[in-house]
Amino acid sequence: MTTVQTNTVDPSLLATMNGGSTAKTSTQDAQDRFMTLLVTQLKNQDPLNPMDNAQVTSQMAQLSTVSGIDKLNATVTALNASFQTGQNLQAASMIGHGVIAPGSAMTVTDGKGIYGVDLPQAADKVDVVVHDSTGAVVRKMSIGALPQGTNTLTWDGKTDAGATAANGVYKFEIAASSSGKSLDATSLAFGVVSSITSGTQGMKLSVANLGDISMTDVKQIY
Repeated sequence: MTTVQTNTVDPSLLATMNGGSTAKTSTQDAQDRFMTLLVTQLKNQDPLNPMDNAQVTSQMAQLSTVSGIDKLNATVTALNASFQTGQNLQAASMIGHGVIAPGSAMTVTDGKGIYGVDLPQAADKVDVVVHDSTGAVVRKMSIGALPQGTNTLTWDGKTDAGATAANGVYKFEIAASSSGKSLDATSLAFGVVSSITSGTQGMKLSVANLGDISMTDVKQIY
């Protein structure tokens, strides 16, 4: 006589091996519970005092609102991921390019330095003072009038004594005015993007003369 042996297999194991039902989302669970409760409520309602249609409609509307919010959150999350990817690609393409951003350092190479100023409105007078690494004044310049917005400027590397400044990093200060009224001018430094980093505070560009800056700080790209 042949004995046939049968074993009971855990249903959860079968579901795993067979690629069973996919785990439901919290929204799907909420919808299932709502429909179960609603059907039960309708089945057990008092025939002499049935549920008001407005009450059923209100409950359906609440469920629809929850479902809509869940879908909106998923859409926003997907859009944010897409935006982050696009920003990463844009930032990577900036490596090796020069940028202008808020700063007060200027690198002079072979008698030439690049810097800038951002003006809230047109100025009829702009003065620049350049300092060496010790803080000593090496050049005072009167630029004259400049328009509103970002203005890129250059220094020819000449000191007040007429000599050519040595290669290196200098500091500069900018004062601007219009009709004798001082303007809130923002000094801009030039640097080359050497690398990018992505962290909890977003994308950062590593730039000579500027350090780590955000992409939103960049005024111009060269």
